[in-house]
Amino acid sequence: MADTTAERIPLTAAEWRHTALVAGVFSMRTFGLFLLLPVLALYAAELPDATPLLVGLAVGVYGLTQALLQVPLGALSDRIGRRPVVAGGLVVFGLGGVLAALSPGILGIVAGRALQGAGAISGALSASLADHTRDEVRTRAMALLGATMGLSFVAAMVLAPPLAGVIGVRGLFWFSALLAAIAVVAVLAGLPGGQPRGEAAARGGWRAALADPQLIRLNLGAFVLHMVLTATFVTLPGMLRDEVLLPVSQHGPLYLGALVLSLAVVIPMVIASDGRRARPELPMLAFGLLAAGQMWLAAGGTTVVAVLLAMTVFFAGFNYLEARLPALLSQRAPVSLRGAALGLFGASQFLGAFFGGGLGGWLQGQWGSEGVFAAAACAGAVGALLLRERRRA
Repeated sequence: MADTTAERIPLTAAEWRHTALVAGVFSMRTFGLFLLLPVLALYAAELPDATPLLVGLAVGVYGLTQALLQVPLGALSDRIGRRPVVAGGLVVFGLGGVLAALSPGILGIVAGRALQGAGAISGALSASLADHTRDEVRTRAMALLGATMGLSFVAAMVLAPPLAGVIGVRGLFWFSALLAAIAVVAVLAGLPGGQPRGEAAARGGWRAALADPQLIRLNLGAFVLHMVLTATFVTLPGMLRDEVLLPVSQHGPLYLGALVLSLAVVIPMVIASDGRRARPELPMLAFGLLAAGQMWLAAGGTTVVAVLLAMTVFFAGFNYLEARLPALLSQRAPVSLRGAALGLFGASQFLGAFFGGGLGGWLQGQWGSEGVFAAAACAGAVGALLLRERRRA
């Protein structure tokens, strides 16, 4: 009975406002980052001095700088407050977009993407949401954040190919910088200042967060998830163009179709994860879906229908995990370590993106698209094993 009562507690007006603000800022940044994902590999391959490895780095190097800075910036936000860290990170992200837009060669693109990644605000921004929502409604707030980010991801996947056809990939970088500027204004106007409420943050809190076995498991899961995502989009756009013979302008509708179809699986899984009665096997199952979609692609999905169905299975696993893993982590981490813990989680995500970009580019050069997808399927299976013993949400 207590579980049912907890599920009926509504978000207050203040919680709704804060959730909407955080989701809006997160979504503008996510949209600006993922707007390059479906088209950057094709564009970078045509630049001077391009190699498969450098193309992979151009797609995924932002993950390395994100990983290096998520933890110190998340811990810093525990001490000086979320607003200055988030605003500063958005400024750096915007400058990275400007640098990439102005760069004539692939090394400049790699540098711009690295600078974009240096705006490492995911941990601080997620911690801000956790600071201003009660325990009883935090899973729903995180789910709303995940759903909004999922919509921005969908929009980026769908709009990037036709938008690149109109303004070019350089224009997409300029557009990402504009979104960052808008987000800075929103943060300065609406994000609460001061230190987080609750117990005082301890120095070196990241060490305590890193020592927690449950957090380690979630961090490794986030690493695998984003490694697979980035490796997929180093390879998939070229495969669609060269093997499936699908024009780049039609990639967006294919991604949209797969994402919409995946909701038939994602929504019931999210509902089953609400409250204390959450099914503990769902993260493991989601990684299984991730691996199955990749194996389908590796097995020779060279028709539009085959790729559509494979990506539907893949997106079902990915979108569920993208919402569920941070919700699990925010429930587990104490208030005084929340910024550091979510910083470590963000670092794991983006370190996975870095390795996925570099490894995907290298595998593409060695064994082609089938090698990339087979390796990604194995990584998804490892992710399922990592989360197999989880007993509670």
